[in-house]
Amino acid sequence: MNSDSDLQIAGDILAVQHLLRPAPEHPATVAEFAGLARSIAADRAQWEHLVEYDATSRWYHRLRTGPGYEIWLLSWVPGQGSGLHDHGPSSGVLTVLEGELTERTQSDERSLAEGSQRVFAPGYVHEVVNDTLEPAVSLHVYYPGLTEMPMHAAARCTADAVPA
Repeated sequence: MNSDSDLQIAGDILAVQHLLRPAPEHPATVAEFAGLARSIAADRAQWEHLVEYDATSRWYHRLRTGPGYEIWLLSWVPGQGSGLHDHGPSSGVLTVLEGELTERTQSDERSLAEGSQRVFAPGYVHEVVNDTLEPAVSLHVYYPGLTEMPMHAAARCTADAVPA
């Protein structure tokens, strides 16, 4: 035997279903939420036909909900931004589906190109802006679902939570 192990697998291990852990029905970890966002991003048929652009305000659409979480689709025309805010008790995963966005915090600024993901904890303060000349689309997963979005600095606070 040429192996350091006496255990060898013959045939297709995926055919042995009783040995495999079942796929979770709903995500439960940060990695699973990020993976869910990547799988939605890769399946343009799920979201592309829903996207609208609004020159007067950011457009958003709740794409899906699950036990304790929700997924939002947002579009950003050039110059639109969220204002400096946090997401209250919600954690999140932001994924850029098309275009490019800029994320600003009180101490940093980063460019988020198509395919970029940002995972953030409750209370994380940031601003998301489309600083380019082209529209952008992003996907936002919140757990628990978004119930508040406190604004910071001079930005206006609205009664309804608007995802960013």
